[in-house]
Amino acid sequence: MRHLPRLLTLSALLSGAGLATSYPLTVRDDLGRTVTLTREPRRIVSMLPSHTETLVALGAGERLVAVDRFSNYPRAVTDRLPKVGSAFQPDIEAILALKPDLVLADESSSSRLTQKLEQAGLTVYGGSAQTYNEVFEKIGVLGKLTNREAAALNLITRMRGELNTLQATVARLPKVSTYYEVDPAPYSVGPNSFIGTLITKAGGRTIVPARLGDFPKIDPELIVQANPQVMVGVPLAEARTRPGWAGLQAIRAGRVYTPNPEERDALSRPGPRLPDALRALIRWLHPEALK
Repeated sequence: MRHLPRLLTLSALLSGAGLATSYPLTVRDDLGRTVTLTREPRRIVSMLPSHTETLVALGAGERLVAVDRFSNYPRAVTDRLPKVGSAFQPDIEAILALKPDLVLADESSSSRLTQKLEQAGLTVYGGSAQTYNEVFEKIGVLGKLTNREAAALNLITRMRGELNTLQATVARLPKVSTYYEVDPAPYSVGPNSFIGTLITKAGGRTIVPARLGDFPKIDPELIVQANPQVMVGVPLAEARTRPGWAGLQAIRAGRVYTPNPEERDALSRPGPRLPDALRALIRWLHPEALK
């Protein structure tokens, strides 16, 4: 969706004596804005579930004073926090009343959130991961912003270790053509998105060509022509009723999977639960690998 220049690369984020952040700190977010923190943030509002989960995983969950309405993990943290709308429908007055010293938002330039809060004098970082490598970059950024760089390095190392171990279980298995449905429109995933990369690491390949983008709306005829071996994200009963789908090999073989709520969230959020998402995909694409 965007690949703007950044002042901080992952290697830069995780370098430096003692992995300690010095303030004032200036970074560039995914909107190309310069964001400056004069001191270590103590009151943070997270308007994206992946940011919420990352902060908690970094040991900074106690600094959260509010989250968006979709943040629901881990519940021990999110259940006790006020919900202040969503990125596209934020409760601006509620956010302002909390007097946060940092608001974490997405990078959508059409979002009211960043503009409104910036105009009100709040510090807002706008950015989220769209690709696999950006997941780790964003963990590094949040570690830098919150003076949790060592925790970020540990989290990244642990995640990569788990992901590599899981990927090794399917390394010699044949690639399974996969249709992953984000939305019935239908929206799907390209091979360079973080979900598309996870599908590859799970021993599959998305049927969506890279030229269509990371999260494109696709022509339903593409699905019929691709005739995928596995479908994820659409109920089997519904899939059977779609025009031209009844004879597709995934449907005839019953290899159509609907993630449960926990799996759906792990798959849709580019954050610390990436290993959980990969494990679920392997279970659907290559169940023999996890026996």
